[in-house]
Amino acid sequence: MLDGRKGDVQKGALTKQEIGLKTESSYRVLPIPDYVFEEILKEKEKYEENKRRRGALFQDLGYICCSSYGRPRSKSFHWKYYKKLLQENNLPDIRWHDLRSTFCTLLLKNDFSPKAVSKLMGHAKENITMDVYGDNQEIIADDIWEISNFIEQVLPGQEESSQFQEELLDVVIDTESYLEQAK
Repeated sequence: MLDGRKGDVQKGALTKQEIGLKTESSYRVLPIPDYVFEEILKEKEKYEENKRRRGALFQDLGYICCSSYGRPRSKSFHWKYYKKLLQENNLPDIRWHDLRSTFCTLLLKNDFSPKAVSKLMGHAKENITMDVYGDNQEIIADDIWEISNFIEQVLPGQEESSQFQEELLDVVIDTESYLEQAK
């Protein structure tokens, strides 16, 4: 039986598999902008349409972002679109995971509460966040001008910042009513 670790499967035996998260704190609710949630709802509509159209051929595995037959996408599927997006917007050619690091570093650099940032990042303890990202605040300083327009869209303004910090730990979105409407 698989417990979700890569080493449990012989190389090449499976082309796609779901791998569990590393720690218990990795299972968390993430705040997302409304436009992202709206796109998820659109994907859910496509999913339901494909499910109806494909009938018995559709593999209902519960993945909203999947092939038209319901199969999961490989981890490299979105990579080409991500790289194209970077290129089209004249952004540096960075790894996907670098976005996570940059996001965390920017939050700390803009004086967000380390405790709130730690919870948002899924770290078990605040010290992990500060040890890994607290000393990296100057690493991105040279490239910040390249992504400044995108940063302004993502980071809340000063007046919103304190409210965001206070509410960050309490954000919960009830998606059930939206999903029912999409059916």
